[in-house]
Amino acid sequence: MTSDVMLKLEGLASAYGKIDAVKGIDLEVKRGQIVTLLGANGAGKTTTLKTISGLVRAKAGRVLFEGNDITGMPAHQIARAGVVHVPEGRHVLRGLSVRENLELGAFTVKDPTLRKDRLEQVFAQFPILRTRANSDGSLLSGGEQQMLAIGRALMHGPKILLLDEPSMGLAPKLVLETMKIVKRLNEGGTTILLVEQNARLALRLAHYGYVLESGVIRLEGEAKQLSADPSIVQAYLGN
Repeated sequence: MTSDVMLKLEGLASAYGKIDAVKGIDLEVKRGQIVTLLGANGAGKTTTLKTISGLVRAKAGRVLFEGNDITGMPAHQIARAGVVHVPEGRHVLRGLSVRENLELGAFTVKDPTLRKDRLEQVFAQFPILRTRANSDGSLLSGGEQQMLAIGRALMHGPKILLLDEPSMGLAPKLVLETMKIVKRLNEGGTTILLVEQNARLALRLAHYGYVLESGVIRLEGEAKQLSADPSIVQAYLGN
């Protein structure tokens, strides 16, 4: 019987040089969930995602995906396994069309028919990207670039998406649209580990949450419980 825990961190620690950024954290993401990782700037949230996806080497501990130890695997192998990272900042490549940016996301997919099918699925999910398919991706609006970044990740065929600050730099209306996209992806069966600066929205979407402080998990619980916790409200949600 397959465990309902898709992603599990056991005592995960990582550092930049001599600076410890993540200090032995335990975390679980169950299949079909949205789990959010909250914390102030510099808490270690982005480093956690980068360590999971292989962009930063783990100093200690393990990353388990579907029961398999993926700690230390090359990033492209982790992506091929189904753990796909959408980094902060969108990283749309200037000079490449929307279609070309999307096709870069399928570098782990060898079957041309499957690549074509996934491109059609992305265009069905984000019709504006089909309309702009031949336009320079870097000339899209902020919201459209975020769709492009998520669409590029979907070209991998992810089992779990690691989303880092998807609403960063977007106008309030586009923040809501982006969160609707995240919810729709999850309702379609994609498991999501979400780092998001808008803690109130993140907890509204998520099933479960963790609060990271200086590289250590200080609180965890059901999202509804966290959103009602006075310390969380004061620190992250405002009055």
